[in-house]
Amino acid sequence: MELELRHLKTIRAIADAGSLTRAATALGLAQPALSAQLRRIERALGGALFERGRHGVRTTALGELVLERTRIVLPAVSDLQREAARFARTRRDGERLRLGATHGPLLGALVDRLADAAPGTAVTTCASWSERELAELLAEGRLDFVLTGTCGSAPPPECPHLVWEEIAVDPVFVMLADGHRLARGREVDLAALADEEFACVPGDGCFADCFTAACARAGFTPRRMYETDTASCVHLVQVGRAVGLCRATFPPTPGLSVRPLSGTPLSWRHLLGWHPAAQQPDTATTVLSEARAAHASAAAAGAGHRGATRPTGAAAAPTRTGAAGSITSGQGVG
Repeated sequence: MELELRHLKTIRAIADAGSLTRAATALGLAQPALSAQLRRIERALGGALFERGRHGVRTTALGELVLERTRIVLPAVSDLQREAARFARTRRDGERLRLGATHGPLLGALVDRLADAAPGTAVTTCASWSERELAELLAEGRLDFVLTGTCGSAPPPECPHLVWEEIAVDPVFVMLADGHRLARGREVDLAALADEEFACVPGDGCFADCFTAACARAGFTPRRMYETDTASCVHLVQVGRAVGLCRATFPPTPGLSVRPLSGTPLSWRHLLGWHPAAQQPDTATTVLSEARAAHASAAAAGAGHRGATRPTGAAAAPTRTGAAGSITSGQGVG
């Protein structure tokens, strides 16, 4: 008998369960059938894999060797299946791009530019406040590209095998109602906002913590932070309930004045991510180029947006992410 993957899965199930009875239940088999299958596997491998006892089974030295290899082989085969399925989907889907993004105008601007740059490509979109969720969808092959960002120099969302390229770095600005006492100045000192309440869209990065730290350096603790959708943030600012946090790509909006913070105490790094095994290099190059152009246009269109927007050149080095993990919430608007 030749050893097959299903045999390795059977061995692992028995070891995990600790008894033939529990393993048979987990595998949906009758115990006699599982016992017979195990005997055939042991004959094929040349010795006993488990010692039977009153309290279940225990692996032999040969069993430990086989289990050690099984822990390597089975995940490797699963990875191969996922990569093959992703590659096949890419070839089958042909001219289609699935874009994911956190809140902001860049997604719409990128879709518009891709319609001109690749007119035969069908583009679909997916929006989420969670950078981590979008990265997971990208790693699973359910999205082709993701537009997201990180606070300052924080690392990108961590998922294995993804590539992240920087699009641009924006200073964090504040949105004020046109009638606000600070709306007429060229820039705003963060300390001058000590008595204000604030609004931003949610996120699962470190922006909220970094904003609180910046306020502490300015000598105060924020009274309240409203984390809600972009439209609600804009409304809270327009009616004078809060000061909004945004970036250079936030578009001109009636009733609002957007001003940079003195000294740029906070910044936001826009990123484009993809899985290199699922994309042709020329496709990634095109989408990245259009994303950078979309950012430049959106930043230029923001009347009154002045400050340290730093576009990234095409030669910027990609960032690869490792094992999963992230921190808390809040990312600003736009």
